[in-house]
Amino acid sequence: MSFSMTGYGQSSLQFGGYKITFEVKSVNNRYCEVVLRMPRNWTGYEDMLRRKVQSHIKRGRVDVIINREVTEEAASVQVLNRPAVNSYLKAAEILKREFGVSGELTIREILSMPGVMELKDEAAAEAVHALEDYSEVLESGLELSLQSLLEMRAREGRHLAADLTMRLGRLEELHAEMAALAPTVVNEYRDKLRQRLSVLNDGTFPFEEHKFGMEIAIFADRCNIDEELTRLYSHFEQCRALLLSNEPAGRKLDFLIQEMNRETNTIGSKCNHLTLANLTLEMKAELEKIREQAANIE
Repeated sequence: MSFSMTGYGQSSLQFGGYKITFEVKSVNNRYCEVVLRMPRNWTGYEDMLRRKVQSHIKRGRVDVIINREVTEEAASVQVLNRPAVNSYLKAAEILKREFGVSGELTIREILSMPGVMELKDEAAAEAVHALEDYSEVLESGLELSLQSLLEMRAREGRHLAADLTMRLGRLEELHAEMAALAPTVVNEYRDKLRQRLSVLNDGTFPFEEHKFGMEIAIFADRCNIDEELTRLYSHFEQCRALLLSNEPAGRKLDFLIQEMNRETNTIGSKCNHLTLANLTLEMKAELEKIREQAANIE
């Protein structure tokens, strides 16, 4: 199954007096890049969370955003930390006066600052601090959002694979036309050359069949595209196999598309035939569309 590199997933859990929300977004990237945004006092869990993402996603930039809000139950045992509020307001005044920073703090912003709200008594503090190991809940919440992300990536991946399979079918049709036309190129060239020599021969020079045959043999060797057609067909088969596999296929597809472009360019330079040249141009156009789509596959 092919997976897209773009997707979105979210989930939320309640734990330790907090409602914890998880958002996971992924976009195209050459490698697997994980960017984590979470409260500072949870940075100790960063390596664990990054490994969790990398166990599911092999390619793409993944942004993980984890936020927390105090639940109503926990808020009922909290009081305002007045010294902390005064410190924040004084710092804001200094920023205005000494640094020329403009703007006003809102109540919502002040209440969301670390240390502004504190627990009423030590017993309540101990009850919450006993639950301070967030590793399991963070891992569980991230797993839920990752599963949602993977479902979206799988759905889009199926659409991409269907489109690529259709375009591969068109490439195979063009390949079949090329393969059928290639053997006639030398015969057409031989007939046209013989006719041209007959028109030009005014009796002042002898017609030498041996040299004529050598010219045809050289042309036949120069315009032979059998090897290129064989390699192209092999690349088509490998692309189909990659689209059906469960392994990340994006990089391999990118390599195969480069190789197919190279073989097509070689055919275009060797064919010396108008119809073959037109087929080559059409094949290059399809390959460019395939390249754009394949850039989205993990």
